[in-house]
Amino acid sequence: QVQLVESGGGLVQAGGSLRLSCAASGRTFRSYAMGWFRQAPGKEREFVAAVSWSGGTTVYADSVKGRFTISRDNAENAGWLQMNSLKPEDTAVYFCAAGRYSATQNTYAYWGQGTQVTVSS
Repeated sequence: QVQLVESGGGLVQAGGSLRLSCAASGRTFRSYAMGWFRQAPGKEREFVAAVSWSGGTTVYADSVKGRFTISRDNAENAGWLQMNSLKPEDTAVYFCAAGRYSATQNTYAYWGQGTQVTVSS
């Protein structure tokens, strides 16, 4: 019912910035919280950040707090993850997701295909 497409990934040097975009299809997007997750090679997928359906509430993983900012614009059916002060350990495939607001992946029903972020040292 909700289709999500991430973009904006790429290669960046440590300390640099990237802005990931999540484009959603369908008028129901505004009814869902939006989350960002990431998965590095050989590791389990982990929570990064989430924003409530209204955009008024956010939560971040401790590992990205103060460096990443999540936002959304329901009128544009889109969300973003601004990533600053990137570290090599941020290297992963990043996924956007839509579902019930939480800091775990279990409540998110819809997922994008992922976009690769590589941070060089």
